[in-house]
Amino acid sequence: MAFDNATRGRLQRFVTDARALLTSEFANQFQQDYGLDPESGAVAALSSLAHLDDQRLETARILREILDHYLATEMGEQGEARKAVLGRMVREQAFTTLNRLAALRMMEARGLVMECVGKGYQSKAFRLYQQVAGSGLGETGDTYRVFLLSLCDLYNEELPLLFDRHYPNGRLFPREPALLPLLELINAAEIEPHWAEDETIGWIYQYFNGKEERKAMRDASQAPRNSRELAVRNQFFTPRYVVEFLVDNTLGRLWFNWTGGRTGLRERCQYLLVKPDEKPEPEGRLRDPRTIKLLDPACGSMHFGLYAFDLFLEIYREAWDWEQSHGAGCLDIGTGSGHALKPLCQTYEDEAAFLRDVPRLIIEHNIYGVDIDPRAAQIASLALWLRAERAWHEAGVKAQDRPQVGRGQVVAAVAPPAETDLRKRFMEGLDQLDAELFEQTLFVLKGLPELGVLLQIEKELPTLIRKIFSERGALFRTEDIMQWEQAEARLREALTDYAREARSTYQGQLFAEDALQGLRIIDQCRERFDVILMNPPFGMPGLNSKGYISINYEKSKNDLLAVFVERSINILRPKGRVGAITSRTCFFLPSYQKWRQDIILDMTRIECFADLGLGVMDDAMVEGAAFVLEVSP
Repeated sequence: MAFDNATRGRLQRFVTDARALLTSEFANQFQQDYGLDPESGAVAALSSLAHLDDQRLETARILREILDHYLATEMGEQGEARKAVLGRMVREQAFTTLNRLAALRMMEARGLVMECVGKGYQSKAFRLYQQVAGSGLGETGDTYRVFLLSLCDLYNEELPLLFDRHYPNGRLFPREPALLPLLELINAAEIEPHWAEDETIGWIYQYFNGKEERKAMRDASQAPRNSRELAVRNQFFTPRYVVEFLVDNTLGRLWFNWTGGRTGLRERCQYLLVKPDEKPEPEGRLRDPRTIKLLDPACGSMHFGLYAFDLFLEIYREAWDWEQSHGAGCLDIGTGSGHALKPLCQTYEDEAAFLRDVPRLIIEHNIYGVDIDPRAAQIASLALWLRAERAWHEAGVKAQDRPQVGRGQVVAAVAPPAETDLRKRFMEGLDQLDAELFEQTLFVLKGLPELGVLLQIEKELPTLIRKIFSERGALFRTEDIMQWEQAEARLREALTDYAREARSTYQGQLFAEDALQGLRIIDQCRERFDVILMNPPFGMPGLNSKGYISINYEKSKNDLLAVFVERSINILRPKGRVGAITSRTCFFLPSYQKWRQDIILDMTRIECFADLGLGVMDDAMVEGAAFVLEVSP
């Protein structure tokens, strides 16, 4: 189905109506039930909530711990900060609820679950559930709430950011007067065909923040004032043909070169630029596909990754055939892959077992994503998981025979935990070196919410370790970086244990989870990638990150798009490829001359360039260009 203007218009109206309904519902719950006022920032004492039963009183307490956790990273006057954080909490509850129901509706359309949302209370799965539950769970609305939350529990192992109802962004559920009209919106006839399309969840993400909100942000400040503004102001969906053009000429072209042109991708990739008589020599041994790494550093809803998934399916099939014809050990696993990989034919008993595992391999080994918007990580993880499920469905793999997918490589660049008392309490259980490393690591990560992958952690870590050794009067050696890796493993274990401790508060669990997320970002930033694909932010850096960018990206600091291109080049392997859609102005304005000369021309070779003009990125008033660069060896 083509997502033309009429289709997008229908989805935009649906998302706008659903957002208004859910935002109003959760704002009312905050005020009426839990004593939290997003309009004034007022927080009532728990003792004043005598109207709540024990379960909802516990929810009220947890919401206050979430509030305190978020407030720890907020700057400015306390009352205004509380208003901002409570507004954020309402938005998070609304967005997560919409995504959960949309996800279940999309799973229905793919035959992954029995009908549970499509007909509301009359859905087949719920009617069966009702027969078993009887009246033990209360009225129909109460039973349906428990039913849907039980479905969330089934899938939270693979998609915790979306389905774990204990996460701070999904603690509440809409009451029946809001739930019923929401189900009517979801099941409206005009959008029913869209639930079977992979792109639908991306458009829901795109339209949750409206044009009016983006305009108000730009009118208020030329530069983004915080990480949320930076994310919202740069939400522009990439058209499918641009995605295919960039993926075909990065990932597709690399595989074409590595195989010496002996690949089905030559016909599969309609935008792959290959001369009719081109027959390249294979570039060394064919890469084991498990070692190919693709990153979208501003992933949004993972539009690039969804199409790249299609190509990876073909790449894995061809790699198996290549190994069968050339013998075990013919595939190059590279160096420093972090995995002791055996040949495919020694890892799997036969081709059927191998192909059954490929969708899991793609999510866990190949496709990486980072975004400063946690909602994007939620959506991107869901999109990839649904794509894997569709691959199994099309291959005729029954649900019980499908491998369980791990959490994958999509990460949200969230602020490190800032609670001083919790940090000290956690550090009391560490030895002195680990405690110092942990404290310094949190300091290094403080710029994550605006910088994301632009934070040069791989350079910051040796400096951090050198500083600690210097303070101890010891000389720093290069091999001492190994001490960080060993300490990191100990920190992960300690944080996991800390979150699970019976004495740990909910806020303590949030502290540990955010710290673990920071460690995941560190791991990603130390990777080297073969392909980077992006529709990066453009314009001025955020106010809080401008200083860092001016110092560390002196040749690119004029515009975020230039900074992202420079950063991408620096974390690619030799002969790796970056594909991007950006404003075209960076290629001719005098203010970008140093960037063009020192970054583009000196460090890369321009493989292809498409001048796309105005109107290509939804409502962004920018003339776009799509291009592919190859990093010089």
